[in-house]
Amino acid sequence: MSKNVFCLMFCSMCVLAGRAALWGQAMPEPCSRPLVRSVVAEPEDLRSHNGVLKVELTAYNAEEKNGSIRYCFVDQNGQESPTLRANPGDLVILTLKNELKDFGPGSAMTPGHDMNMNAGARKEATFCSGDSMQRDSTNLHFHGLTVPPVCHQDDVLRTSIQPNDPPFEYRFRIPEKQPPGLYWYHPHIHGFTKEQVLGGASGALIVEGIERADTAAAGLPERVLVIRDQDLLNPNAPPSKWEPVVPKMLFDRDGDAANTGTGFGKPAKDLSINFVPVPYPDYPPARIEMRPDEQQLWRVVNASGITYLNLEVLFGHKPQLLGLVAMDGVPLNTVGLARDFVDWQTHLGVPPGARVEFIVKGPPEGEAGLLVTKTVDTGPGGENDPNRALATIVASKDAPEPASELAASPEPFPSSPLPWLGTVAPVRTRRLYFSEKLLEPNNPNSATEFYLTVDGQAPAPFDPKSGVPNIVVKQGTVEDWIIENRSSELHAFHIHQLHFLLLDYRGRPVNEPFLRDIVNVPYYDGKTLEYPSVRLRMDFRDPNTVGDFVYHCHLLEHEDGGMMGMIRVEP
Repeated sequence: MSKNVFCLMFCSMCVLAGRAALWGQAMPEPCSRPLVRSVVAEPEDLRSHNGVLKVELTAYNAEEKNGSIRYCFVDQNGQESPTLRANPGDLVILTLKNELKDFGPGSAMTPGHDMNMNAGARKEATFCSGDSMQRDSTNLHFHGLTVPPVCHQDDVLRTSIQPNDPPFEYRFRIPEKQPPGLYWYHPHIHGFTKEQVLGGASGALIVEGIERADTAAAGLPERVLVIRDQDLLNPNAPPSKWEPVVPKMLFDRDGDAANTGTGFGKPAKDLSINFVPVPYPDYPPARIEMRPDEQQLWRVVNASGITYLNLEVLFGHKPQLLGLVAMDGVPLNTVGLARDFVDWQTHLGVPPGARVEFIVKGPPEGEAGLLVTKTVDTGPGGENDPNRALATIVASKDAPEPASELAASPEPFPSSPLPWLGTVAPVRTRRLYFSEKLLEPNNPNSATEFYLTVDGQAPAPFDPKSGVPNIVVKQGTVEDWIIENRSSELHAFHIHQLHFLLLDYRGRPVNEPFLRDIVNVPYYDGKTLEYPSVRLRMDFRDPNTVGDFVYHCHLLEHEDGGMMGMIRVEP
């Protein structure tokens, strides 16, 4: 790596430092955050040009006064968490420099790297060997993209970038058949994913052309909203006086507030919207400005580590209709529905890692709206996700328009040459199940192991060093997977490299003509004769799925704790 290229990775911080020196100011702290009640700013858009998207990101972190750690990705312009925008078929060239510091205690997953090693001294092969995954390691996962699971593309099993490494290059092509919609990027270092994502290391990734798939979105201004969770800013505060009295607050073994079953009480985590914090106990909302009665396409990522969302827009106290057009990056009208199809709902459930894209109408002049998340029942073993506000929606004739607007007269996308997944017969059916176990069965405060087990195998936490796949399939085939939940808390199943079709939920058929990459698996209440389950049709037809990759619960403390498996797709 040349010296000039290496220096480019520091350009944004160099520029900031130079300005600070000229103005007699201290150098800005990395991963700064907006103030409470701030206007929700849009992330910077980085777009492809002439079929190529070039991005330079640097991973930083900084310690808060309360001891929590902020994380962020900063681009070459000094902006945090830019939105990456590319078209199907575009080449993405993304260089990632690791400037993380190890602030926290805890042992590495593997023997540590030499902190005195000169930059560039590690051999290229070691970037992709997984020999060192620890607190200050990082990498990137391009969530939802059907990109090959190999080093320099979308491998998370072995790719590990250390603080003294030179910039690491990701180079991959957005598949021509990738559905147009909302995806996202985040680190995926086993054992420390939750810490980095909870700290804010994430951003949106958009495959352009949703208006070509669903003309209902054509011509609309679009707004990208990344909802993240973080450790409580006011963990010792009592609930607000407007809340009803709830049963005595309990905490789970991770120290998070446990589900009260009431919709109120201390949440497990605070939420933020485009980094504007909305902290417990009063939830002072962020501010979104819209022109009166204007329609916009809102593209929302739940980039939380553990928090489920149940989104609703209120005018007064009345829920408004939200026009869902895509989930998990896939337009709803993929098969057989009208080109301008919209599914109008009053609330949208969004598990951690999932995305929703919906049409929302701004409030009339002189009236304010409110974006809220309603309570989610995560089960007696789950965390508390209560009712809370996220942002006020202010109608103003002077409101600035969003930076991006969809084409008004789009050319339709060609139809997929592959048969619809729901019509393809599976070659086999597999059963998997979520379960949990106290390491000390007689100690309710003992640590927990989390398992995602293939039926017939012994439950065991995921071992990133094993290299032995839990499941082996052939590329070109389709399978049905039945996922059971044998634990008392809600889990969110996710698999890399592909989307799947939800066929049954709790044993009842579901008619969904679209695909997902995350689905909730209901918790076991200890009373029913059968464990709750979902049936999924898994699609291994794309050649880009060939290789080793993972499936896991997208509650990241569960993933880090071992609730994961490895699949090998053979050519």
